[in-house]
Amino acid sequence: MSESCSSKPFASGCGCGAEVKFDGATPAYRRALAWVIVINVVGFVVVLVGGLVQGSASLSANALDFLADSATYAISLWAIGRSVAVRTGAALFKGVSLGVVALSVVGFAAWRAWSGAAPSGEAISALGLFGALANLAAAGLLVRYRDGDANVRSVWLCTRNDLIQCLAVAATGILVWLTGSRWPDLIVGVLLAGVFLSSAFQIIRQARAEHRADLATS
Repeated sequence: MSESCSSKPFASGCGCGAEVKFDGATPAYRRALAWVIVINVVGFVVVLVGGLVQGSASLSANALDFLADSATYAISLWAIGRSVAVRTGAALFKGVSLGVVALSVVGFAAWRAWSGAAPSGEAISALGLFGALANLAAAGLLVRYRDGDANVRSVWLCTRNDLIQCLAVAATGILVWLTGSRWPDLIVGVLLAGVFLSSAFQIIRQARAEHRADLATS
C-alpha cells in the first residue's frame, strides 16, 4: 500500500508532493527555543564575569557567543511562522552576526597576545564545564529539531558548536594550568573564531539557497 500524503513532513498549507523543511511553527518548538534563550542569557552573564576577571580570550569568546546566541535565538523565535523572505533574512542576519563575533574574538586574542599574564587554568576549566553543561541542556531541548529550514537549522548548528566550544575551553584550562602560559588560551580563542566563521558560512549559504528557491517559485 502506498504511503499517504499526510504521513510525510509537510509544512502547513503546502500541497501534496512538495516536501518542505520544518520551519519551527509549533508550540513545542517555540517553548524549547524560549528555554534555550534563557539558558544562553544565564551562560553569558556567568562566563562574561569570569572572562573579564581572568582576561581570558577563550572565555571571552565563550561569553560573546552566549550573548550572540541569546539575541539571534530571539530573532529566530520572532521569525517563526513568517514568510520565507523574513525567515531567510533572519538567518542571514544571524550568519553575519556570528562572523562579526568571530572577528571580535580574533581581535581580542591579538591584543591579549601582547599584554597580560596567563589566566587561571582552573577558572577557565570550571567555566568551560559550566558552559558545556548549559549547552548540553540546550542541545537536549533542540536535538529533535536539528533538521529544518535555515532559521531552525542555524539554532541547532550554533548550539552544537557551542557545546564543542565549551569542552575545548575546559581542555584549554588544563593546558594553561600545566604550562603556566597564556598561549593555549589565545590559540584556542582563535580556533573557536574559525569555528564561528565556518558556521556563519553554512548558515548564510543555506539561507541564500532557500531565498533563491522562494523567488523561483513565487
